[in-house]
Amino acid sequence: MAYGKGAAMPEIAQPHPLRNAPTSPGRMSASTVLWVTLAVFAQESVWNFYDAQVPAELRQYLTSAGLVGLIMGMDNLLGVLIQPWMGFVSDRRARDGRGRWAIVLTGAALASIPFVLIPWTGDLPTLMLCIVAFAATANAFKGVTETLVSDYLSPAHRGKAQGFVKAGVSLTIVVSALISLLVVDRSITLAFALPPVLMLVLLTTSWVFLGRRHSTAVAEAKEEDEPTDFTSPWAVVKDMVRDPSRARALLMLGIFCFAGMWSALRALMTPYGTETLGLSRGAAGGLALPGAVAFLVCVVPLAYASSRLGQIRAIRYGVGLFVVGLLIGFASPTVPGTVASLVVTSIGYATFAVNALVALWDLAPSRHVVGTYTGLYTVASSTGAALGPALLGFTVDMTGWRFMLLDGALFAAITFVVFTRLARRVTPAD
Repeated sequence: MAYGKGAAMPEIAQPHPLRNAPTSPGRMSASTVLWVTLAVFAQESVWNFYDAQVPAELRQYLTSAGLVGLIMGMDNLLGVLIQPWMGFVSDRRARDGRGRWAIVLTGAALASIPFVLIPWTGDLPTLMLCIVAFAATANAFKGVTETLVSDYLSPAHRGKAQGFVKAGVSLTIVVSALISLLVVDRSITLAFALPPVLMLVLLTTSWVFLGRRHSTAVAEAKEEDEPTDFTSPWAVVKDMVRDPSRARALLMLGIFCFAGMWSALRALMTPYGTETLGLSRGAAGGLALPGAVAFLVCVVPLAYASSRLGQIRAIRYGVGLFVVGLLIGFASPTVPGTVASLVVTSIGYATFAVNALVALWDLAPSRHVVGTYTGLYTVASSTGAALGPALLGFTVDMTGWRFMLLDGALFAAITFVVFTRLARRVTPAD
């Protein structure tokens, strides 16, 4: 359901888009979902390896976990600055019939160069140059790739399709963990070369089968009298702020909080494994593998279940499960205990991953600004992800690595409060 610019959201007694998505007479195209999933998988394969192994590169020059976390969050800060504008540019291209693929393919090619050079750097300034160059170019096409879901699938199918997309994303965690386990300890330069090669091959394949064959496809039926006079991302933001229900703004706050703790957990897990569990760098990087498998197994059923339960309510339950998982890991600081913790937290995060962006798309005032809304999702998630690793890292500096998971659980409890309030605001009474 779309709303005019500046229009009020429906009263609480009316059907809410978070619980009642528009129906569609057609069936979800399996081939379309496959190729969109492949495109997102391609870019995320690089980001997951970046999160797993760049902290270890930084620790060759830095001893402070807080500084490492701050640098690891910097790419998310760049995303805040870059992605809304690139989403707006891609919306203009999509509206003119040119599509988003030129941005995706060009950005992927440019981002691959500094990524491959990371292990070849011999000092901190050169390493930082490569990190900044990769983060800037990769952020330029990251949100645009994710918006392909809204281009090729109708609103009635986006939630389910997002489950398959996130299943593909979870496989990138598996790929990253396998490269860490099998390649990093043997050849770090080869390990950093594999993800960008995989990204370029898979994005090109997806473009051949999806972009070229369906370059004019727009799954959503054209709406009459839609507001198309958004002249900049700031106009879209003003429309969000003026929304009387404040549902979109509160959802953005929840995205900020959850993304921050998830990013912190991913960014600092490899150092946690080496410092607390006594693992090698490669083995510590592989701790995420069981959680990735759990995510993969659960994400599609969770997507279907969320369509019945309600997206916000499902996220709220997922946050609670996330907190429980962190407490399990703190209570059992062993490899089996940490693996169990990551399995539980990954399932909790899966409910957020499949629902948050779709919920924001459903609240967008026009189908012509879904790319911009993907960018706004990035503003919330990347700001949280930029601050999360640093916040948790500085907390670790004060309490020690042994208490990292407990510290994370305390911060995640704040997220639970946010989604509890949001669920009460947007969920109609039964």
